[in-house]
Amino acid sequence: MDFELSEEHRMLKDLVQKFVRDELMPLEAGVMLREAEGRGLGLDAADYARLEAKAHELGLFGLDAPEDVGGSDLPMMAMVGVEEEMGRCITPYTLPPDSPNLRMLIATVNERQREAYLAPYVAGKTVSAIGISEPGAGSDPAGMTTSAVRDGDDWVINGRKIWISRAADADFTILMAVTNKEKGARGGMSAFLVDKGTPGFNVLRRIPMIAGAYTYEIALEDCRVEGWKLLGQEGAGFAPMQIRLGTRRIQMAAWSIGMAQRALDMIIEYAPQRKTFGMPLSERQAIQFWVAEAATKIHATRLMTYDCAWKIDQGRDVRSEISMIKWFATEMAYETVDRAMQTFGAMGMTKELPLQLMQAKLRTMRIYDGPTEVHKWVVARNMLGTRR
Repeated sequence: MDFELSEEHRMLKDLVQKFVRDELMPLEAGVMLREAEGRGLGLDAADYARLEAKAHELGLFGLDAPEDVGGSDLPMMAMVGVEEEMGRCITPYTLPPDSPNLRMLIATVNERQREAYLAPYVAGKTVSAIGISEPGAGSDPAGMTTSAVRDGDDWVINGRKIWISRAADADFTILMAVTNKEKGARGGMSAFLVDKGTPGFNVLRRIPMIAGAYTYEIALEDCRVEGWKLLGQEGAGFAPMQIRLGTRRIQMAAWSIGMAQRALDMIIEYAPQRKTFGMPLSERQAIQFWVAEAATKIHATRLMTYDCAWKIDQGRDVRSEISMIKWFATEMAYETVDRAMQTFGAMGMTKELPLQLMQAKLRTMRIYDGPTEVHKWVVARNMLGTRR
């Protein structure tokens, strides 16, 4: 096992670092101002278009997508390095296409779907969303009640979904539904491709979240989907959904490393400059311990995350490792950013530094894609061999 990136992947990481520094960082001040004024965290259309053009020019589209649809087919190890660099900046931009939905599509599409959905998605021509959670079913998929019933060659979907990012704007949504109530999550759950504007796909409300973000609640009311838009095999939607969730969790771990590293860098730069009671903060034992603890935990998290990525690339079972890094990384980064805010004192409480947005994003990440407590339970269950 080698925890060092290959020369090619290290060069890619350096390229992404440069993209973040030269293209994303200069936009942070405007992002923070918009969020402080209550206008959300999004980018304006001109900035977004410019970032898309630059990322495409640098060859940063479809990094982990298959080569036969225009991607670079990079392993998860390389993507950890990429996402760590992306995590250092609070400008809300993700290199297209977003890896979690991409990897779920890769695992399930047939040839018709590959041409109609996967290829345009890899090329950055479409935006996707995914509908999993429901008002009464979050981390436990067994509670899912949204149903899909055959009607001739089509499927008719009814139910509700919530906490969906981009639901109002996505060109298509990957929608999870129960197709066999008796089997439920174990052989009775299927995935569907639902296009924007499909009758019966109704966006009910936009939900303001912390960190200036938004999610949506939708209702499926006799939403008719053509039979060929069943994603993968009927009743076999749970495993591909777990691929999607696992990808997001390792992505979150990498983002957490990036945020924690930036927060630590800010402490290291600021502490020697700031004097209290005649002594620089960098000479205070509390600050020194915070620096040492953050550096150690970041190092440990990075190694854990690369270990998990390496095992994924080897095709190994990483259910425990995925849960370990998801909760450990987000909690570690939240603590590190909090200590950076404490180090900066009153300035750390302002919306003039990126720390508060980093902290808010991490607070959501401690819930999204499985809260910390659930992931600890999963690890313990796997270790103890117990199942409910």
